[in-house]
Amino acid sequence: MKIAVLGGAGAMGSVFGGHLAEAGNNVVLIDVWEQGIAAINAQGVHIEDKSGDARIIRVGATTDPTEIGPVDLVMVFVKCYHTETAVGAATPLIGPDTTVLTLQNGWGNASSISALVGAERVLVGLTYHSATLLEPGRAQHSGRGLTFIGELDGRISDRLRRITETFTAAGLDVTPTVNVLKEIWSKLALNVCTLPTAALLRFYAGKLVEHSGTLDLMRALLREVVAVANAQDIALGEQERWEAITGLLKRAAGAKASMLQDIEKGRRTEIDVINGAIVDAGRRLGIPTPYNNTMVWLVKSLEETF
Repeated sequence: MKIAVLGGAGAMGSVFGGHLAEAGNNVVLIDVWEQGIAAINAQGVHIEDKSGDARIIRVGATTDPTEIGPVDLVMVFVKCYHTETAVGAATPLIGPDTTVLTLQNGWGNASSISALVGAERVLVGLTYHSATLLEPGRAQHSGRGLTFIGELDGRISDRLRRITETFTAAGLDVTPTVNVLKEIWSKLALNVCTLPTAALLRFYAGKLVEHSGTLDLMRALLREVVAVANAQDIALGEQERWEAITGLLKRAAGAKASMLQDIEKGRRTEIDVINGAIVDAGRRLGIPTPYNNTMVWLVKSLEETF
């Protein structure tokens, strides 16, 4: 399969793109970050596991999507606030049968992409893999997990099966789902609780479950997510989500949240499509979201110090 990865020089783009290239797919990593692309072209993608063992994967990389021509699959891993610019610049990659898959964090990316390329081209999903960019061209695959993808209309289509098989053959566990909306909101609940809390306190994942204050805060954030989701007929259970979130944090004790990585590097965060998505939905539905409001205010205040 011919695959282009937008945001390919970042941590997640490098990990997914590297695995897919290693499995024999024709992969090109696309990024505006010239230093990262230059490093990948010079020495390949270095992917380290948590123990420090690394392998080098040769994969194409460019800052210019016009060099590539139409592809079978465009994967979108850019930050939410770069989605429209990145997908708009990637139109030379779009042919008659091209699929565009977003595995980005947060809520709202699919609608932005659909407006640019057409909803009929779009697959949506989420992943519980985690990665950290150590330096240009070098990523740590800090956590493995499931990935869910689905059609916007809930069908199990031929293209969904084909892409699932491609990912699975590359060692990336993928589950096609008829209820991708619920899966996205399940992941959103995790991110709402953990990402801003970790970023504000500079805590690694395991620290979040070691203190009563962080546990109480995350539980309050989760209650608001569940209320907003259930009001939209998205069946999230508070206790099930809480057990899943705390269990994951314990298993990923040394992982560093993506929002904490953004804060440490002085980058804008994705708070608007994470806690901000809960605030927006609560406002629309008439459901109070004071804890999520507070997290948005705090993270945005922190961003203003950059």
